[in-house]
Amino acid sequence: MPVITLGPVTAIENRPPDAGPTLGNGVSLDAAATSRCRRRVHLDHDPSAADAPRALPDPSLEQRRADAAEHRVRIGERLALATGPAWHVVPPSGPSHERIAATAALVTEGAPLIWGAVLPDEAGAGRRGGAELLVRAPGGGYLPVIVVRHRITDPGEGALTSPLLDPWLRRAHPDPRRKVRSQPRDLLRLAHLNRMLHAAGWAAAHELQHGDHGGVIGMDADVVVWHDLRAGHWPGGRSTLAEYDARFADRTAIAVAAATGAPALAEPSRITECKRCPWWPTCEAGLERVDDVSLVVRGETAVALREVGVRTVHELAALDPMAAPPVVLPGVPFPDLIALARARERNLSVVRRVPRVPVRRADVEVDIDMESFGEAGAYLWGVLLSHPGGRRPGDGPDGYRAFATWEPVPTEDEARSFAEFWGWLRDVRAAAASSGRTFAAYCYNEQAENRWLLASARRFAGLPGIPPVAEVEAFIADESWVDLFAVVSEWFLCAHGKGLKRIAPAAGFTWRDPEAGGENSMRWYRHAVGMHGGPPDEEQRIRLLEYNADDVAATRALREWMSTRAVQEVPLADEV
Repeated sequence: MPVITLGPVTAIENRPPDAGPTLGNGVSLDAAATSRCRRRVHLDHDPSAADAPRALPDPSLEQRRADAAEHRVRIGERLALATGPAWHVVPPSGPSHERIAATAALVTEGAPLIWGAVLPDEAGAGRRGGAELLVRAPGGGYLPVIVVRHRITDPGEGALTSPLLDPWLRRAHPDPRRKVRSQPRDLLRLAHLNRMLHAAGWAAAHELQHGDHGGVIGMDADVVVWHDLRAGHWPGGRSTLAEYDARFADRTAIAVAAATGAPALAEPSRITECKRCPWWPTCEAGLERVDDVSLVVRGETAVALREVGVRTVHELAALDPMAAPPVVLPGVPFPDLIALARARERNLSVVRRVPRVPVRRADVEVDIDMESFGEAGAYLWGVLLSHPGGRRPGDGPDGYRAFATWEPVPTEDEARSFAEFWGWLRDVRAAAASSGRTFAAYCYNEQAENRWLLASARRFAGLPGIPPVAEVEAFIADESWVDLFAVVSEWFLCAHGKGLKRIAPAAGFTWRDPEAGGENSMRWYRHAVGMHGGPPDEEQRIRLLEYNADDVAATRALREWMSTRAVQEVPLADEV
């Protein structure tokens, strides 16, 4: 297995001096705490934060949780049919103590496979948790298996796998077609369950060859991938169990300090996780009050700057961009960091890197924006057609057009809407080519559009109007497919983020809906298709169409702005 490279956000950020493994005091943590921001762990356990501002629930996260629950049910049903009398189930509902007792009874009986196990809370250690499946080991005791809804392997070789419907470690062998995909959170959860099983006296013995293994069943649901939790897969050669123990002790100390009113062991700092954290409104307000440097540079860079005394945006802005940086900094060049800080102090959302911003333009232009509902499917493809080189006979009308399905995704009707979208796009491209005109299509951050272009072609292959995957791949690779996010990233510095909602206002664009945004669109979609059990809401469908129309209009406004002298009004980075 390759070394698991962790991001800077959860293991290092805000790390205090060694706090020691403070345990107990009524604090009980699940495995998720070990891969979660340390400040979030504090706020989750701080009684004084009960009334602090929080973000609204994320509908996409709620949908992912629902999808994961359905995935687990399907896996359980398949395994139950395949394993027959070896299969035993803990009742899926009821008080926790009753489910723990039911699990204990099955363990005492030596049940070969236990589905829905709930493990005893470890006295004095503050652990709680359960495993989708406990598998009895050849020498006695149990190994944990978890079921997740993400991919756990990549093409390659070497992963230790057993067939899904024969989920025994003794059936496992090095797989010639799969290699392990790095998923630190899965490993940490297996380590958490390993420690709980040992505390309960239910674990396979350490000295057994596979005594400290755990399994994962992923999204593809075709194999169980087994992990050796004693192997040194982590940076520095640490084992998963060693990494877990250090993290769990750290998070427990943080939680206990928060719960008891002791000095906080984790302070706020902006990291990647903040985007979807319910506590971000509280942390953001605190960071703004102290002008924290992480408002400009997040993660490891902010940590490195604080360690040399650069703690605020103002202090960063005051540094000399031509001097050597005060410490080795990963990522963004040092002069750019200072320019970002100075731009923020002047309330500038963007500054230019270069005097002239190059952006591809064409005779026929199409702006494209896709709307999806979490992982469930792409329900809307919106396009905005323009003819800067002039319209010709046979050209379609300029303006916005939507290709949508209003059946709740996933649905086969996605194939129809996607085929109509692709057919329209193919015709526009062909008309431009046949008349000798140039063509360009634009989106903002192609990752999402490319993903669903390819996923739709693969999922609906063979249905009417669905293009071959190779045709979609050729479009994505063509220089006429322009990602404006990449253009912005290359030629601008963005003090408040590079999202379209942050950047387009610099070009003079505003959305009609004051609540326009990806997370809100998830809520609107639920009502638009009647996912709450009520009738579909036509007004929310109109709202989604207007939101999508504004998104494609924003990309057009942005590239047109970059192509005119108006962009010269944006200060150069070396002028701020």
